[in-house]
Amino acid sequence: MVRLVTTWVKCVSRIGEETVTSYSSVGAASGARRRPTMKQVARLAGVGVKTVSRVVNGEPNVSDRTAERVWAAVRELDYHVDLRAGSLRRPGGATRTIALLVGSVDNPFAGELHRGVEDVAREHDVAVLASSLDEQPDREVAAVEDSIKRHVDGIIVNTTTVDGAALERVLHLGVPIVFVDRAPHGIGADCVTSDTRSAAERATLHLLERGHRRIALLTERLNVATAVERREGFTAAFAGYGVDLGGAVVVSGLVGAGAAECAVTGLFNEPCPPTAIFSGQNLLTEGALHALHNLELRNRIAHVGFDDLPLADMLQPALTVVRQDPRRMGRVAAQRLFRRLEGEVLRPEHIVIPTQFITRGSGEIEPDDRLDLPTS
Repeated sequence: MVRLVTTWVKCVSRIGEETVTSYSSVGAASGARRRPTMKQVARLAGVGVKTVSRVVNGEPNVSDRTAERVWAAVRELDYHVDLRAGSLRRPGGATRTIALLVGSVDNPFAGELHRGVEDVAREHDVAVLASSLDEQPDREVAAVEDSIKRHVDGIIVNTTTVDGAALERVLHLGVPIVFVDRAPHGIGADCVTSDTRSAAERATLHLLERGHRRIALLTERLNVATAVERREGFTAAFAGYGVDLGGAVVVSGLVGAGAAECAVTGLFNEPCPPTAIFSGQNLLTEGALHALHNLELRNRIAHVGFDDLPLADMLQPALTVVRQDPRRMGRVAAQRLFRRLEGEVLRPEHIVIPTQFITRGSGEIEPDDRLDLPTS
């Protein structure tokens, strides 16, 4: 039986309400003044408010002469169109915005996802409204509901749950949703992920082939789909290699580098510490690296990380990793979303982006007999 250690570390942060403010140019002596309104434009142009609305939103049935008067008033008053209000009168209510909801902005992985999504959105002249879920299912539901209230055209979600149950009541409201990085079970929706389970199995097998039997797996909370899949890959490697799980340990529920550092330090205070570590996420890898460095064990304990890190190849020994491509995942998710927004009728599809296994040295360290290894 695999020894399961669960550590729950609560991580809470607050995100203030986003406010978009438009500024118009005024002289220093005039002081602040209110932004011009559509009513003022209508009064100056000598037309009704509905006529101004039709003109600025490009709707038909307004004469050229009337439109010229309206645009002259717009320029004179330096009036700026409220895109949110205008969207209510566009065909289909399109706002030319999409929402990107990421697990946590603390993680550089989220930044790469964002870049990939934004690259595609810019090609379509669409803005991306990003929000952090802080790995909390209740925040995810609130963020999706808020996005729908803001009339975004579509949503890309780095979901925080395994089964997607938290989103069940909002998935049928008519807004296209694509899941990225994490595929919730039991939901018929587009998903773009990496081959995370098989990649974890390959990384674990790499350690087993070098003689390791006491291997520690570090994972996030098990309500996160990728954490579950990497644990499944880890245990599958033992079964496939014909090795008993008795020496393995899974430390789950870790949130952030600090939690991983504490967990790894604790493992080496036990009578039979691991000879190898597989850290199942980039922030957990950072914490494990700190712990091994402080314990002066980086040259003695094999270490494989899931996700690459900046300067990982410059470490001594350099870090062996499973490298994902979050930017590509973001691009593919956005492309899928825009195909739906452009009217294509598509069946839900799970698109898998391959990973790379990069050997650099840390994952090739053999078991250290001086760590009181059991006899086979």
